[in-house]
Amino acid sequence: MPAPPSHARGPRAGVDRAPRAARGPLPALRDALIADPVVPVLLLALAVLIAWASDQAGYPQTHWAPGGLILLALLAIAVGATGISRARTPRSVKVAIGALAAFTALSFLSILWAKVPGDAWEGADRTLLYLIVFTLFARWRRAGVSAALLLGAWVLAMAGLGIYTVLHVEAASSHPAEIQSLMSGGRLVFPAGYTNANAALWMMAAFPALILATARQLPSAVRGLMAGAAVLLCGVALYSQSRGSVYSIPIVLVLIFLFLPGRVRTLAMLIPVGAGVAALAPAVLHLDKQVEAGAGVPAAAHSATLAVLLAAAVIAVIVGLAAAVEARRPLSQAAGARLHRGVAALGIIAAVALIAGVLVAVGNPIARAEKEWRTFTSIKGYAANSKSESRLVGGLGSNRYDFYRVAWEQFEAHPLLGIGVENFAVPYLRLGRSNETPHYPHSIEMAVLSQTGAIGMIVALIGLIAALIASRGALRSSDRLGRVVAAAALAGFAYFMVHGSFDWFFEYAGLGAAAFAMLGLSCSLCPAPASEPAVPHRSRRRLALRIGLTAAGVAAALAAAYSLAVPWLSRMDVQSAGRIWTVAPQSAYARLRQAAQLNPLSDEANLVAGSIALRFGDLPRAEQQFALALGRSPEDSYATLEQGAIASARGERAVARRLLTRAVQLAPRDPVVREALAIVERGQRVEIAELNRSILREAKEFS
Repeated sequence: MPAPPSHARGPRAGVDRAPRAARGPLPALRDALIADPVVPVLLLALAVLIAWASDQAGYPQTHWAPGGLILLALLAIAVGATGISRARTPRSVKVAIGALAAFTALSFLSILWAKVPGDAWEGADRTLLYLIVFTLFARWRRAGVSAALLLGAWVLAMAGLGIYTVLHVEAASSHPAEIQSLMSGGRLVFPAGYTNANAALWMMAAFPALILATARQLPSAVRGLMAGAAVLLCGVALYSQSRGSVYSIPIVLVLIFLFLPGRVRTLAMLIPVGAGVAALAPAVLHLDKQVEAGAGVPAAAHSATLAVLLAAAVIAVIVGLAAAVEARRPLSQAAGARLHRGVAALGIIAAVALIAGVLVAVGNPIARAEKEWRTFTSIKGYAANSKSESRLVGGLGSNRYDFYRVAWEQFEAHPLLGIGVENFAVPYLRLGRSNETPHYPHSIEMAVLSQTGAIGMIVALIGLIAALIASRGALRSSDRLGRVVAAAALAGFAYFMVHGSFDWFFEYAGLGAAAFAMLGLSCSLCPAPASEPAVPHRSRRRLALRIGLTAAGVAAALAAAYSLAVPWLSRMDVQSAGRIWTVAPQSAYARLRQAAQLNPLSDEANLVAGSIALRFGDLPRAEQQFALALGRSPEDSYATLEQGAIASARGERAVARRLLTRAVQLAPRDPVVREALAIVERGQRVEIAELNRSILREAKEFS
């Protein structure tokens, strides 16, 4: 048979044989989406994460619990659309999911021995949420193109939220009360509500943006957008003046250069991004000072907004144009090698110069280290910092050392299983030395050790190591874009872990869920294992197995939905009662009774009901509610204090003294509790109204 003419054979043959990447980004993206039907589900999941980021970083249970139900539904949809077979899932990913599931189960079991079981249930639900997110993003393998779409969409959405934030700050700058609520003490707290979490919110997206900007497989315009987003996100993070962020950034950069590929390209991208951040920094820091001083805020806010947006736009254009030149005129192998050597040499010179500058600024490194250690271990850490120093370089002063000390003592006292998830507040009230009342140990590692013990730490490490092994496979895959996306996602997760090692980020769903989503995304890029040989089964046995797995999955999903929904609905009732009690006290009591019935582990509804009863002078109801609260959480110092005050008001001095002595044992540093006991010991009666005013003043002072 004669061959077809060359004009009929050549062009079509060339199209058929062309690699997918050469056909352009849109066809490649279309093919990837067709091959990966889970991507639309994951885009909806990312929308949930963005919603959390925009409102208190998802910290309140009333925010993340309904979002968790949505994510659980999305996971069920993904399983229903693709089936439950796990044959093509890498073994390391299976181990990671299994270990996180085991850690979640241990968190729920810790309710049995927790002093505050209601808090333990909430903490276990939050861990369940992270299991859902990680499974949703890690379970199904995907190509680099679809993974880039997911990570890039999240980064750009966070950049859009960053633009809204700086514009919102400028709009509020003419209203002193509003700007102070956004920038408490000159430091941006919006939208997270906590300065360090606020900085982490932006930096977790800035690092992926930086690395995605180096991907030659992405369109030039997208690379420019990613570079501009990195500048913008770093600029917004600077508004918060987080020392933890300043200490975390160099550590994460070291980890990137030690363990992730594309070091030279990342270093090259750091030059324009770093220049952009350096250009905007003076205006942002000037705004912080003006807000703290309370003068010239509108002009400073306008300058900061202009500096951030202009720096991001300029860097986006520069990097986009450079990427276009690189795409159209690729360097020869020899020229590329020379350029790589030049950039590497420039990086070494910059690193040496930076180290030298730090040494000059620090002075005697031994003396400075000793000073910082004294500052870190001082209970009055904040006062130990010099007021003349910038907040960003003001030293290590805080009370975290005392938090870690108490957490370590709890681990030593309960080495195997810990004290129960999110049960740190009670022992710190009793054993702490600072005037703070932290609910969490301010460290992911210390929280795991103290609250779930050695068993929890081992299970968590197994899961983390398995996930990193899967990510290592992604970093070595033949999918070049997949390698870059995996590195970018790991960089974002690394920032969460580094900064979260000395702050309480695990409790922010907007941070934790995003971190586990990025870790899962990197795992999903791990190459699929070789096809497993088919195991012969009788059709009946196979059907029975499928039915059993389906039934187990449905049961687990229903149990998870119940666990997420019930505490959330209970807290909604408590909040509703808190809004209406002044005008409809009986309706408030009814909603609080319903809340207590919904969540039989939490004492919150009883505490609120008792407090409302005190406001109306209904001492019998108040005493009953505080007794119910102590039945659920026997070491609640507030309920014990109020019961002692009620006994004193009734003239029952012996009972009051016993209860207030117990309250002092539970919270020995609380001046309100000590004063109440002193009043009783002097033979006087505690004035409940004055006591509650003192409690409110104390809460406002340390909030």
